[in-house]
Amino acid sequence: MTQPFLLGMLGTNEIIIILVIVLLLFGGRKIPELMRGLGKGVREFNDAKSNVKKEIEDSANDVKNATNN
Repeated sequence: MTQPFLLGMLGTNEIIIILVIVLLLFGGRKIPELMRGLGKGVREFNDAKSNVKKEIEDSANDVKNATNN
């Protein structure tokens, strides 16, 4: 099983240090806001991805129906 390049290089100590630095930089109150914003961004990305996929499938079906007639 292959691991992502960046996570393969990070050990437990490094991850803990990064989390502590993030906590110090943003504080306990800002982290939930950041996570909420990240969640909204991911949700919007997935919605856009679904819309593009649906449009491509609809176009393919239209072309397929046009060639059959």
